Amino acid sequence: MALLEVNEITKVFGGLTAVDKVSFKVEPGEIVSIIGPNGAGKTTIFNMLTGVYKVDNGSINFDGKAIHNTSPQHIVHAGIARTFQNIRLFPNMRVIENVMIGNHINTKYGFLDEVFRTPRFRKGERECAQKAIDILESLDLGDQIDNYAKNLPYGMQRKVEIARAIATNAKLIILDEPAAGMNPQESEELMEFIRSLRDKGHTILLIEHDMNLVMQISDRIYVIEYGKKIAEGLPAEVAHNPRVITAYLGSGGISKDEE
Repeated sequence: MALLEVNEITKVFGGLTAVDKVSFKVEPGEIVSIIGPNGAGKTTIFNMLTGVYKVDNGSINFDGKAIHNTSPQHIVHAGIARTFQNIRLFPNMRVIENVMIGNHINTKYGFLDEVFRTPRFRKGERECAQKAIDILESLDLGDQIDNYAKNLPYGMQRKVEIARAIATNAKLIILDEPAAGMNPQESEELMEFIRSLRDKGHTILLIEHDMNLVMQISDRIYVIEYGKKIAEGLPAEVAHNPRVITAYLGSGGISKDEE
């Protein structure tokens, strides 16, 4: 059974159909990419997956349960975490504190425990800090634990943001334009980082305009144009699909380096 099954989801804004009966799936341990021109509906799809937008028609099933038209909080608890195109770290907090925030949705203490610093609160915070340390060390970010987010290079900030998503206990990590604003070296490092996440058992769904990155790391690709799915398949299949070449990649197709 697929981890994520999206069945003919539709979203209409006024008289405009932004997403029209789009279906796709993500299997455990895959890297799946959704690509398409600007305005194709990719971000709208992500917003429906994460509860920001309601689904007008269709269904979204995650880990065997329907999650469409539930709250973003419910979806995070179900096991889906998202990063955004614009990095949303807390710049004046340490790296470990940024990652701990991701795990705070799973803490067992309440508001009064926090106010009065009860033993339950202190125990929960120790466990939360240790989990953040374990995640950062597993991602080779252990040497950044006490650094402040604002002092990190851009590419490193993106990795910390992904670490925070992992800290929510996510079964599926959704990445929205993770390579946006990166130079070629940072993009290459990010590509290896995302591959390492898959090797550690994480499941990734991403939107990305960096076609070199998409073609090199994706297990499967879905292509969206004007809110409709126009193609799907392995990277090589998508790269040579005439409709994709015409609609998105240009008449020249994809260079050999990008396949």
